[in-house]
Amino acid sequence: MEAKIPRKIDPLRDDDTCRADLARYRLLAIEMGASDAKIIQSDQVIVENRVRGKCSVPKCPFYGLSLNCPPHSPSAEETRIMLKEYKYGVFVRLIVPSDQIAGERAFEEDSMRPFRKKIQDIVSKLESAAFYDGYHLAMGFAAGTCKRSFCPDIECSALTPGKGCRFPLWARPSMESVGMNVYTMAAKAGWEIYPIGKNVSLKELPHGNYMGLVLIY
Repeated sequence: MEAKIPRKIDPLRDDDTCRADLARYRLLAIEMGASDAKIIQSDQVIVENRVRGKCSVPKCPFYGLSLNCPPHSPSAEETRIMLKEYKYGVFVRLIVPSDQIAGERAFEEDSMRPFRKKIQDIVSKLESAAFYDGYHLAMGFAAGTCKRSFCPDIECSALTPGKGCRFPLWARPSMESVGMNVYTMAAKAGWEIYPIGKNVSLKELPHGNYMGLVLIY
């Protein structure tokens, strides 16, 4: 693994430097395979209780099985409070072919798994880059349950007292699991996004999306 050169933490860092770093992180996300990435302000992150509520109504089969899923992940209210302490973030989009994310076969074969792992990897590396640049409180959120991406056939070790996550550098809560309304955020960012399900017509679905967000400063 390549050694990182750390930058001194500067609580008085000027806004121009921060914006230049954000522009670099945006390009880094695209270099790593993101379809697009946008610099956003923290007040553009939409948090709603009903988004997290969709994890339990109807209940997701992975509900409660991972430290990064409800009810263990931060609540919508905790997320709203935390967002007030950040100013900027990088919002990342990964386009997924429709037949890999929608329809009975995609769900049965979990063909979207490589794409979930890809967005987890991009988020992880962006968070790491910001951390070593002195943004020591950079925080990432990805897409889908990390349980299905990394530990589909074994229990989440982080839920066992005295043990930690097997993949702490990659596994992150999904944006939805902490109450972020990703669909509306994507639409407001100008990205095409559609409802995805087992019964959707693949002929009428141009593509699917996975989203990630890294709060930087």
